[in-house]
Amino acid sequence: MSLSTSYRTHTCGELRAADAGAEAALAGWVHRRRDQGGLIFLDLRDRHGITQVVIDEASAPEAHTAAEELRTEFVVQVRGRVERRPAGTENLKLPTGEIELRGRAVRLLAEARTPPFYINEPDAVIEEALRLRYRYLDLRREEMQRRLAMRAALVTAIRAFHDASGFVEVETPILIKSTPEGARDFIVPSRFQPGSVYALPQSPQQLKQLLMVAGTDRYYQIARCFRDEDLRGDRQPEFTQLDLEMSFVAEDDVMAFVEAMVIDVSRKVAPERPIALIPFPRFTYEVALERFGSDKPDLRFGLELVDLGSAVAGAGYRVFDSTLAAGGRVMGIVVPGGAGISRSQLEEYETAARRFGAKGLIWIAIEPDGRGRVRSTIFKAVGEERTEAIAVAAGAGPGDLVLVVADANITCQEILGKLRVEAGRGLGLADPDLLSYCWVHRFPMYHWDGENGRWDATHNPFSAPVPADEPLLATLSGDPTQPSPEDPAGRARAQQYDITLNGWELGGGSVRIHRRELLERSFALMGHSYEGMRERFGGILEAFEYGAPPHGGIALGIDRWAALFARVENIREVMAFPKTQSGSDLMLGAPSPAEPHQLEELGLRSVPPEG
Repeated sequence: MSLSTSYRTHTCGELRAADAGAEAALAGWVHRRRDQGGLIFLDLRDRHGITQVVIDEASAPEAHTAAEELRTEFVVQVRGRVERRPAGTENLKLPTGEIELRGRAVRLLAEARTPPFYINEPDAVIEEALRLRYRYLDLRREEMQRRLAMRAALVTAIRAFHDASGFVEVETPILIKSTPEGARDFIVPSRFQPGSVYALPQSPQQLKQLLMVAGTDRYYQIARCFRDEDLRGDRQPEFTQLDLEMSFVAEDDVMAFVEAMVIDVSRKVAPERPIALIPFPRFTYEVALERFGSDKPDLRFGLELVDLGSAVAGAGYRVFDSTLAAGGRVMGIVVPGGAGISRSQLEEYETAARRFGAKGLIWIAIEPDGRGRVRSTIFKAVGEERTEAIAVAAGAGPGDLVLVVADANITCQEILGKLRVEAGRGLGLADPDLLSYCWVHRFPMYHWDGENGRWDATHNPFSAPVPADEPLLATLSGDPTQPSPEDPAGRARAQQYDITLNGWELGGGSVRIHRRELLERSFALMGHSYEGMRERFGGILEAFEYGAPPHGGIALGIDRWAALFARVENIREVMAFPKTQSGSDLMLGAPSPAEPHQLEELGLRSVPPEG
């Protein structure tokens, strides 16, 4: 495809040795300028690459005079002849490094102030706030242009696969009714209906289900979503997700399609990165916690959790005895070759464990000399023989280190799961090139909210139970408006599934409830009165009375996927115009106070925060 325009015949990354002798026009930014008296060298840059331009005072005096006034980041057009570089002066690091443009005419298109940071230095350390304040300059940098192009390729590959698989792309509205999705809504007051508000969608959940009722059968969109929640590396107040829904499907149907799509997209967008296992490993929620201490396990390394309850029982160590007596767990992980780590590193592990919620951390090191001698924080309390037996029960050998945590079941697993990641990545056990996808499914359908006396959905309130567990969606009293923590609903499993990548949750979905009676029963367990259901969910409840097919879907985070492909730890690095940790746009100065007349039109007034 030609990118020539009235300003250029070629891009700055296009010319090659085969073009020598041709006339060409380039347009771009001055990346670097070197003045050698009679010769001025310009490195001219656009998003496609860099071409060296040489302007000779003897053969092009007017162009040389114009080039003397140029500075870094000026925007210019240069016309001239393509020539091979003299032998020995080629730049093999550049695709255009065999040629140069001998400039005969230089036209200044726009001057530029000195940038607040180096754009032409790829390794320059730039303050984060400065990058976001001048994001349009930050985006000029080659690395950021590469990430934006990769993200565009990701979306293109996603669309191509869905289009070829019979999906229909449908845009859903941004101004919707507020519904509980697990985070606070951003709301938009209505000028036409004073006192009423729209909500910005946390996801198109109800709308995509209504499209299934409408007979769309296979829907997808690249959806903009909004959540007013605390920010972190993988969260922004506004984000983009691949949203899809399918009719007449069971759990395995959705997972099989998504897996095929993910493999295809990965091979197109990141062909140089191997996929660890195909088909993707599948773990139930319980197994994922038991083996990895996480429902988004990083499978690029081992360090699996080991139950040490039997090994420590009766050891006479108070922490172990009291934990087991209270129904808790004693579990550990083995750090291969970790016996020789320094005391300061052990202290770092202890500090990390406490940061993750542990009351303390027990360690056992087996000396690497093969004699089985051990060192440990519990050595004096339980003796050498029992200490060594615990290490062996964990699967440790000479030179290995065992890290042990004792706590309540889920707490123990989660603490060790985080410590596992800290140790695995800190020791360089995670291959940075590997794409390790996996599925986690069959999550608990609800968790008990003691403060509000109700069951809350673990994912979203529309997820369907495993068919065999449907009878559990009941209350002990028989009154659906009186949920209790002892209800059988607490044992119900949902047809929910998450797809993970390298320790990040990439996306989550479920087979949905498609019968009104069952959805109302589920809403009642979550504390909704029948009047409240009709007020908040009347549209979808009514739609289910007109024939809803069995359906299910998923949403995958585009920003997270792009960040993982780009090997960055923060999704800001693959978003064109992200927000800061406080949700601010430093470039445009948002959010900003509303104008008095705007508030007046909406019937609102600004109330200063207390204190």
